[in-house]
Amino acid sequence: MFDFFPDQPAFQYPDMVNIAYSLSWAFVLAAMIAITHKLTFHGESYPKHLFQALVLGSIVTAMVMMAIGDSLARGLGVFGAMAIIRFSTRIEDPRNVIFLLAAMCSGLAVGVFGLAISFAGTIFFCAAAFILHFSPFKMYAHGHKLEITITNESLRASVEQVLAQYCGEFRQIGVASTKDDQLKLDYTLSINEGAVKNILMQELKKIEGVKRVVIAVTEFNNNRI
Repeated sequence: MFDFFPDQPAFQYPDMVNIAYSLSWAFVLAAMIAITHKLTFHGESYPKHLFQALVLGSIVTAMVMMAIGDSLARGLGVFGAMAIIRFSTRIEDPRNVIFLLAAMCSGLAVGVFGLAISFAGTIFFCAAAFILHFSPFKMYAHGHKLEITITNESLRASVEQVLAQYCGEFRQIGVASTKDDQLKLDYTLSINEGAVKNILMQELKKIEGVKRVVIAVTEFNNNRI
């Protein structure tokens, strides 16, 4: 198809049909991994940029592997070119790193035309992610942290009654005594969809004996409200 280009290299690249077929499979399999990540995600807002990175990263990896082929020289050249690029984005969640690695490996397998390996590996990976999602080892969907100070222990029941009304899940993770002999309680929260954090804070402050209420977002940023 591209015979009109001069100075054709000695090695043979795959034809356009195989390239299109492989890149299409890279897209489909990476999309399966990205959708699995979205369906098993725990948090307040899903990072759409990560979804795109999973899909596009697989396609790029497949393209690079097809370009390298079995040539050591081309492999070293690509390695040198990639070393010039500086990726400064930090991925703090190890689960996101694993999903990104899975998408890249899927594209790598497609790029070397290991379609059966890529297909079987993607299916098994997605199935394992769903099994862990519904197992006792699932991640907690606690995207907020509550710090509340109360005058005495008897107010804990009233605080947790309000939390039960506005939160799907909550768990106490700490308790401390202040200089004024008050109690500082720490909770992780999963606020119900549609619930407003400001309303939750106001309801907690209505309890007589509550002195301080702070809600912090624990995923993606640490902004206090």
